[in-house]
Amino acid sequence: MIRLLLALVLAASAATATGASAQSLLDWTEEEVRSIGRHGPWPPPPVRDPSNRISGTPAGILLGEHLFNEPRLSGDGKMSCATCHQAGRDWSDGLAKAQGTVELDRRTPSLWNVGYSHWFGWDGAGDSLWAQSIRPLLDAREMNGGAPRVGALLRDDRAFACGYEKAFGAAPGRDDELLLVNAAKALAAFQATFVSPRTPFDDFRDALLAGDRDAAARYPLSAQRGLRLFIGDASCNACHFGPRFTNGEFGDVGIPFFVRPGEVDSGRLGGLTRLAESPFNLLGKFNDDTTGENARRTRHVRRLHTNFGEFRVPGLRQVGRGGPYMHNGSFATLEDVVKHYSEVNPDRLHSDGVPLVRPLALSTDQSADLVAFLRSLDADVPPRPAVPPLCP
Repeated sequence: MIRLLLALVLAASAATATGASAQSLLDWTEEEVRSIGRHGPWPPPPVRDPSNRISGTPAGILLGEHLFNEPRLSGDGKMSCATCHQAGRDWSDGLAKAQGTVELDRRTPSLWNVGYSHWFGWDGAGDSLWAQSIRPLLDAREMNGGAPRVGALLRDDRAFACGYEKAFGAAPGRDDELLLVNAAKALAAFQATFVSPRTPFDDFRDALLAGDRDAAARYPLSAQRGLRLFIGDASCNACHFGPRFTNGEFGDVGIPFFVRPGEVDSGRLGGLTRLAESPFNLLGKFNDDTTGENARRTRHVRRLHTNFGEFRVPGLRQVGRGGPYMHNGSFATLEDVVKHYSEVNPDRLHSDGVPLVRPLALSTDQSADLVAFLRSLDADVPPRPAVPPLCP
């Protein structure tokens, strides 16, 4: 009798546990599972940039890491790339507006997963990561350096000269413009290694696709409900799709474009002008891809009036750790961002373009669920190892 009672208790416990597990997993349709599956797998394979011959090379990455942390690249010798793109702040700085030699009009974007992009900067004025890395070096409002300063550092500093030769196979010469480009290519090789870690969402996604209900049920219900909104009624994945949660393109989402009285930030419209005028774009002589295939986007992109006020759609991995938000840092929290999309004013969107957003009219619970999902795209980052010397 005792054995029978024990068996019944165990069976009841197992049934209760199974029921609890089932209750903590939403009933996902096949189409929803397919949609969730398209946001992975993570991490993706490493990427190499054909326009940058040292992309993915250990010597190039190491040279880039040293240059990334080198303040002598700036005009006053006090600012490095790492001043604004801080590893401990998810490769940003936590400020609403970037601070160079003056306060800028846009915030410092995170560099997570930047190597997988095909347009760079908030306005897409760069068509390669190395071209984008040149811009702050030369901009008087940012690092205020210049080609002669970069060239002198690579030639005259023994460690940098040695690291350069290891990366490029020859000692740095007298052509300062070429040395500027090559320094930027080393910086790009290093930045392309910034791949964000796996997240609770990734574990859920993989378990769901594998049919492992118990593992999938560990994902909080609030995040599941937010994910269902994200891929469903809210249609956030119309722009934030794929493993990086971005289409890599640009959109007008109703953020005011006036930066001060009488002055506007034209976004993508101005970025396309700067891209066409840049001697460092992929149509120029510094592209290492002799086939020209990687310049196809640059060759065919067109500047349209509807590009006015459009800004890059950011990836959402680590988004909960990377505020303030939007290109101008106008929202302090994820809750503020979700509120904006819930209440966005259609009058602030271009009347001559196709609106990307509409007021979502979310309830308080729906807003909280959407934030819970977005925070499930975050993960703690392991400490970075000490930087080895260029030439031991």
